[in-house]
Amino acid sequence: MKEKIVSDLLQAVAFFFLNPIFIMALLAAVLLGYYRVKRERRSFNIRLLPGLTELKLLVSESLFYAFILSVVILVTGLVVDPGWLVLFVVAAMIALITFYYKIASPIYFAAGAFIALYFLGEYASGFTYLGWVAGKVDLFGELAITVPVIAGLLLVVEGRLINRYVAQNASPFFMNTKRGLQAVAYKGKRLWLLPVLFLIPGDMISAYVPYWPQFTLGETLFTFVPVPIIIGFSQVARSTYADLLFPKMGRAIALVGVVVIAVGFAALWMPMLGWAALGIGVAGRAIISIQTAVGQRIGAFAVAPISKGVVIAGIIPNSPAEKMGLVTGECIRAVNGRQVSNEKELYAAIQVNAAHCRLQVLGRDGEVRLMQQVIFRHDHHRLGLLVVR
Repeated sequence: MKEKIVSDLLQAVAFFFLNPIFIMALLAAVLLGYYRVKRERRSFNIRLLPGLTELKLLVSESLFYAFILSVVILVTGLVVDPGWLVLFVVAAMIALITFYYKIASPIYFAAGAFIALYFLGEYASGFTYLGWVAGKVDLFGELAITVPVIAGLLLVVEGRLINRYVAQNASPFFMNTKRGLQAVAYKGKRLWLLPVLFLIPGDMISAYVPYWPQFTLGETLFTFVPVPIIIGFSQVARSTYADLLFPKMGRAIALVGVVVIAVGFAALWMPMLGWAALGIGVAGRAIISIQTAVGQRIGAFAVAPISKGVVIAGIIPNSPAEKMGLVTGECIRAVNGRQVSNEKELYAAIQVNAAHCRLQVLGRDGEVRLMQQVIFRHDHHRLGLLVVR
């Protein structure tokens, strides 16, 4: 008996890790890193972060949020329809295949799956699969509450992830200005995978894996289903510093999620509000993306070359530049007492005193400050700076 239980549990875990979306997310994360490194080397002849960074952060940054989300779903009893869950995953797979992560927000997957269920019920009500019948799904009952609430929770998680992590790994690259100069823009393109536990009614899984966890409430049997949820993000920062733009976007997205949750709970009294909640989520998320994209196409570049000094485009982690507290967008006016106006002069001045570097830096606020750092033999030979040419 014990061997059978262990075998079934291992089989269930294998189902999760062999889920197509899980495998596709791993491949997509590797490709994200590959194209980022290729883009950075094309602009600066050096990469900012290792190529496997996106793969390493795929789950590690989102695991805590996945745990909290699973607990909330299970404790509050947010039951979903298995058909909706399958369609949700299919929508996510389509977004992964396109590699266009502007549409990889879970609110789009949730709303798309909900609408697809409606059309299945209207035009293919007799469709059945493993005991699931399309015509029996009630989109104006409990599902009109649970789906919007879960979608709102996922939006809040998406906002928090964007707020905390995107700016840290924003990838700099050169773009031509209207005057023919080379300025720097920042590509924030990320992918997260959240292993989330969902509740579905019935025994679809236990019929094939008898010892898979389930419980009974009243006369209804419920099953725990682990699903890999993806959240994608893609945005270019040009006229605003990346560390200001992306957190602002994250806060706005999280706020939309809170509104969706509130309206979703209001569907307890008026089921149509559940539909409205999904519409608010889709519209709000789309408006944030469109407004940001349009706003970043107008105005001057935030990080652009100037005549007196060398502008910082990026900081390599754990480098002398990071230890000095330098940030992107600041301008180095002098090094070791020598005025610099381009990259060649900058590194020539560094060699004046290779063991001790003194910088005169013009901050974003227009204030000039002096900084210094002891340079050790193992430190980056260029201080870890990517600069505007």
